[in-house]
Amino acid sequence: MSGATTGRPGVRRLAVLALTCLLAVAGVVAGVAVLGTDDRRDGDPASVLSPVDPPEVVAEQLSSLPPGKELPLRRGEKRMSLEMTEEYTPSAPSGDGTDDYRCFLLDPGLDEDVWLTGSQVVPGNPEVVHHVILFRVEPDQVEAARALDHKTVDPGWTCFGGSGVEGAAANISDASWLAAWAPGGDETQLRDGHGIRLEAGTQVVMQVHYNLLRGQSADRSATRLRWMPGSRDLTPLHTYLMPAPVELPCRAARSDGPLCERDAAMVDLRRRFGAAASTADVLHLLCGEGQGPSETTTCTRRVSQPMTVLGAAGHMHLLGREISVVANAGTPEERTLLDIDQWDFDDQGSKPVEPLRLEAGETLTVTCTHQQWLRDKLPAFAGQEEKYVLWGEGSTDEMCLGTLQVAYDGEPVGRF
Repeated sequence: MSGATTGRPGVRRLAVLALTCLLAVAGVVAGVAVLGTDDRRDGDPASVLSPVDPPEVVAEQLSSLPPGKELPLRRGEKRMSLEMTEEYTPSAPSGDGTDDYRCFLLDPGLDEDVWLTGSQVVPGNPEVVHHVILFRVEPDQVEAARALDHKTVDPGWTCFGGSGVEGAAANISDASWLAAWAPGGDETQLRDGHGIRLEAGTQVVMQVHYNLLRGQSADRSATRLRWMPGSRDLTPLHTYLMPAPVELPCRAARSDGPLCERDAAMVDLRRRFGAAASTADVLHLLCGEGQGPSETTTCTRRVSQPMTVLGAAGHMHLLGREISVVANAGTPEERTLLDIDQWDFDDQGSKPVEPLRLEAGETLTVTCTHQQWLRDKLPAFAGQEEKYVLWGEGSTDEMCLGTLQVAYDGEPVGRF
């Protein structure tokens, strides 16, 4: 490797094409929390039941967070650094809103297969960097990524949700992202004996979520990747996604607001995020129709091939209250993989679980509860009218997402 400095298969495939906004994610690979500029909850999450007003986290506080801790390298591990080629000054792509998701293509110069075993992000400008996601770009997708990069004068391209690279969102049972990071996050490493396989010629898309609530200023961020040679006998890890729709209605006493009708809320979502807003509808194809307005949402998927679950995480935004992931719900083989009954937006890391083997046909269910009264308690909602909340990318929109670290049966280890 050269050095570098810088329910149904058809329906599911259709759904995947629109599942591009699954990445304000807590980082099932990275195991980190996501921290916003105006939306932090401090202290015991139970205190939100009778809270004092939580303090705002301003840009200066983010800037003062110490860099994440660097972990010792394990035997056979090395590091490489990848940096944006030039500065980028973020702005809302539609001219409306306070979020800019920008993707940058990074070339690790892989001339042989390697294992990705951990990562860290070095934000160039912590005042605007909300979080960072790293995506795998397969060798046959690199030209498509370059074409996106060349379409604009500014470095990178707009990419609400996923990388935006054609063919990258091919399988929600094997998501293309590699790692996630948020301010203050330490360097992460995958569990011993495991890695994510990167073929020779693979490149990396670094998606940076810029939050513009504190203004616009230039950024040039970088990432450091831990890796081992592809000849090492490691077990391949994959990210298994479990999204569910969000259909949270306004409270009855406030239901006369201009965005309290679903159609109006969808128009607002499309104005801010373009085609990525379609995920709010497409998730009903993945999970089944019939889920109307409710504080609680759920989705059940059947496992398509034998696998072992090794870790679990949940992701919601600020109105989230409860989230669970359960295997084989309602059967004698039921097992809870994740159960958070008082959601804390600042504690979204992946948790290791006792390895659970699942056979094809067994089920996984994600269930989330969101509550509108939380908007009365958090500074991020100050001055905003209540709205019908759908799945969306902004910090004041919502998501319901379970993520699992899994190893599939029968995969080769070591060199392909």
